[in-house]
Amino acid sequence: MAFKFEKLKVWQKSIDLSGDVNKLTQSFPKDELYILTSQIKRATDSIALNIAEGSTGQTNKEFNRFLSIALRSAIEVVSCLHLVKKRNLINQNQFQDIYEKLTEIVKMIQALRKTLH
Repeated sequence: MAFKFEKLKVWQKSIDLSGDVNKLTQSFPKDELYILTSQIKRATDSIALNIAEGSTGQTNKEFNRFLSIALRSAIEVVSCLHLVKKRNLINQNQFQDIYEKLTEIVKMIQALRKTLH
């Protein structure tokens, strides 16, 4: 049985991003484990989780609320990304790769929200 959210490209891209961020954080130092490592992983996972939770059995208004949370989580990841770059935990290419994926996901969430009004 396929769930509605599994067909959403924005959810699929969010799942892929979670994998990318998880892989990226494996090189972070241990002293960041309960700080930025944990924060960026939870925020990234929150994007896909809120899209999934809001899409099933909800009204458009309620789905829009969950998409709003997913959007805020994506923006949180952007801030975390800037912090890890500032702390020299990632290079410019790594930053740019994740940043571009986040930009695409944010645009997709905003477009999906517009369809719900």
